Amino acid sequence: MTDSIVVLTEEPLVEADVRNLESFHAGADRRFILLVPSDTERHLIVDFLDQVSLLNIGQAFRDLAAKQPDADKSRLKADATLKVSLEALRTAGINAEGHVVGANAVQALVDKVHELDAREAIVITRPHAVEDTFHTDWASKAQDELGLPVLHLYSGSGYIGDS
Repeated sequence: MTDSIVVLTEEPLVEADVRNLESFHAGADRRFILLVPSDTERHLIVDFLDQVSLLNIGQAFRDLAAKQPDADKSRLKADATLKVSLEALRTAGINAEGHVVGANAVQALVDKVHELDAREAIVITRPHAVEDTFHTDWASKAQDELGLPVLHLYSGSGYIGDS
């Protein structure tokens, strides 16, 4: 029987992410379902504080001055993220499929876990200091909804978020 593992990511998966996913249940018959949000809603103050906490001061001010992302551009970016990520997984020999989801990424993850009776859920994001500190990050929200542990990995690293 194939176990389903639902993965929600905001960033294109890189080699470190693929290695992390590869290591889960190595040798087991598993299928990864990748979800990429096409969210266009920005939280300016939270984004600003996240960038400042990572010492990306210049980027913080550029983001603050930027307009809300265009919905069409956001969808294209999400499609590209999904394509690159699926290609990386499949190149590594990992059974994967994926979908671009709407603005409520956490609800999409919860719905997909229930739909597939998935074995587990994984969230891959860049660090978000404010959300991670106050447990309002995607993994914490999904964990609250599901009542199950949700693994939170930071993109491009082996670091595990505190959900």
